[in-house]
Amino acid sequence: MLSNLTGWHFLVILVVVLLLFGAPKLPGLARSLGQSLKIFKSEIKSDEPAADQPAADQPAPVKPAADQPAADQPAGTVDPRTKP
Repeated sequence: MLSNLTGWHFLVILVVVLLLFGAPKLPGLARSLGQSLKIFKSEIKSDEPAADQPAADQPAPVKPAADQPAADQPAGTVDPRTKP
């Protein structure tokens, strides 16, 4: 996509940006763009480890045995998760 752009293309784009925004506003525009990219990259980095790897500090949930009632149920009640 960008392989066909030459130095002249970038020069024309720069002139158009200068005409649209004006020279005094360009440093503020570049600063805000840089801060936005910095925040975006930090958010991506903070989400990647959580999505790629399971949490090591949390043990896997233990499934209760079918013949024993769950700990939160009183004895003698039927566990709805088991098949009759």
